[in-house]
Amino acid sequence: MVMRLKAGEGAGGGPPPSVIAEVARLHDALDAAVPAKQLDRNLLIGTWNVRAFGDLADSWGTAPAGSTKAKRDLRALASITEIVSRFDVVAVQEVRGNLRALRHMMKDLGPDWGFILTDVTRGKAGNNERLAFVFDLRRVRPSGLACEVVLSDEELGQPGAAALIRQFARTPYAVSFVSAGRTFILVTLHVLWGKVPGDRIPELRGIASFVSDWAEELDQWGQNLIALGDFNIDRKDDAAFQAFTSTGLRAPEALNDVPRTIFETADGFYDQIAWFTGENGQPKLSLDYTGRAGGFDFVPHVYPELDRQQLSWRLSDHMPLWCEFAVTR
Repeated sequence: MVMRLKAGEGAGGGPPPSVIAEVARLHDALDAAVPAKQLDRNLLIGTWNVRAFGDLADSWGTAPAGSTKAKRDLRALASITEIVSRFDVVAVQEVRGNLRALRHMMKDLGPDWGFILTDVTRGKAGNNERLAFVFDLRRVRPSGLACEVVLSDEELGQPGAAALIRQFARTPYAVSFVSAGRTFILVTLHVLWGKVPGDRIPELRGIASFVSDWAEELDQWGQNLIALGDFNIDRKDDAAFQAFTSTGLRAPEALNDVPRTIFETADGFYDQIAWFTGENGQPKLSLDYTGRAGGFDFVPHVYPELDRQQLSWRLSDHMPLWCEFAVTR
């Protein structure tokens, strides 16, 4: 992706040499951290909560260092685009009602890329957010299904202290894709943060129950289901994690020790990529997981002049996660 970034081209008068050098460093770091795309050999699925991904300043200069919530600009977007380009399909959370940054990113990615997204979730809990999938059309194509997950009245009325009594604050979004003849459905969500951690448990139990039932139906068609996104789980094995895994969803062990946030004082287990492994009678994912998964720490490679709080509003406070699967025709 870095080769497309040349001085004097694009919006805002073209990137200055310093931005080109910064993205080149990021490119090299990604080469070392994320497997290369291999046609008809592998599939790279990612998830990234890109903080407040909405408006965009049409310039390459940074806002004053003391400004915490300054607009994201073209310099920041160049790095975000470089990271996104490494995946075949990536679920993006916190896309806002304003699509300026997303549309600029898609233009920079070029005609071989596509996206599908929800409408804005209204209400205070929805935070004016959308859920999106961005994908490389040379390697992945939508295969027909796109839907928001809405529970029935019966499902909402299940008894128990951690029952979900209303619809999800931000409706989970599912899209089916095909790569090298293999069909898979990705379900992404951004779980309610709530006033206390216990507020998240009903949504986590609700999505775990829903995808469990759905996976059984899909198994009859030989299709795969993977859940990914920001589940707002504080730590492994806490009550939220147990709710998330209660029906057999399992994240790969390679992600157990991967940081989710850029803040050194936070050890949250927020973001996840998970699927069913055959436990508890659930169907086993037929996509072949290669054993390679990870995150990507972009902090050492961009914006050396900013602290982490300021950086979080340019790129994100979350790090992207990815998993690799083997595919053959």
